[in-house]
Amino acid sequence: MTTRTLLVTAAALVLSAGWAQAGDAKAGLKRYLKNCVNCHGKTGKGMASFPPLKDRDAAYVTDRLKKYRAKEKVGPNSAVMMSWAIKLSDEEIANLAAYVSTTFKSKSQ
Repeated sequence: MTTRTLLVTAAALVLSAGWAQAGDAKAGLKRYLKNCVNCHGKTGKGMASFPPLKDRDAAYVTDRLKKYRAKEKVGPNSAVMMSWAIKLSDEEIANLAAYVSTTFKSKSQ
């Protein structure tokens, strides 16, 4: 196999992996309404000690949910988040990240 063929193949694999993790915002909405809305609210503004999700990008949401799923403490509500995140698949995390990052974005961005 030539170097060029290897590079093209590697690039295709990297790009396809990125697309696979893009997430489905519509599916993310369903999961958000099932698990997240009670603490983060319908508009993602947060409630009481639960932080707002406004302007959180997909990478941030994905990172946090995966940390919670791995039982890493990242803040005062980690125990609550861990109990929900442990049930999420990679696909569900990608869907939630897509929903949050597109729905709760400031109009100025």
